[in-house]
Amino acid sequence: MVDRRDGASAPAYDTTVSREDWYGRELGEERFERTRFLGLDLTEATTVGTVFSECTFVDVKFNASRHERAAFLNCTFVGCNFFDARFTGAKFTGSLFDSCEFALLQVEGGDWSFTGFPGAALQKVVFTDVRMRETDLTHARCAGATFSGCDLSGTWFQGADLSGAALVGSDLTGLDPRTVRLDGAYVDDRQAVAFIETMGLNVIR
Repeated sequence: MVDRRDGASAPAYDTTVSREDWYGRELGEERFERTRFLGLDLTEATTVGTVFSECTFVDVKFNASRHERAAFLNCTFVGCNFFDARFTGAKFTGSLFDSCEFALLQVEGGDWSFTGFPGAALQKVVFTDVRMRETDLTHARCAGATFSGCDLSGTWFQGADLSGAALVGSDLTGLDPRTVRLDGAYVDDRQAVAFIETMGLNVIR
């Protein structure tokens, strides 16, 4: 399993939910703590205000699921599939993703700060107006992804591929363009000036 950026171990679990079929299930304001979900099928499921705290998800299918104001706090995701999943106003603070699939993932609003996506395949995902402070995107493959209006300040970008990514309106404080791939990326004037100054050039205004 990949490491969290602070070196902390994944939280231990007290309960295991194994190989259950929750296809299309509707979850309201329920709370799950220190639970391991193994091989769970959440395809087309919906959650509204559901809280998962220090849970572990292994080989869980989130395909085409919808999540509104759900919270996944300090959780660990291993080998999960988020194909066409959508999260609105969700919280994922402190969570870690390892060997997951994210095709067509869409995220709008919410707080994904301190999350870990080291080496993740995030091509063409869409994050809009999301708080993502101090996220670990080292060596993440984000070609063609959209990070629009996001707070990515303090994020680790070293070795990330952001070629063709749409970054307009996002706070990229701390991104060193010399340590990432930015071919064909879309940035605004403010971001472009910041990148140029980071490279030691003087901008005449």
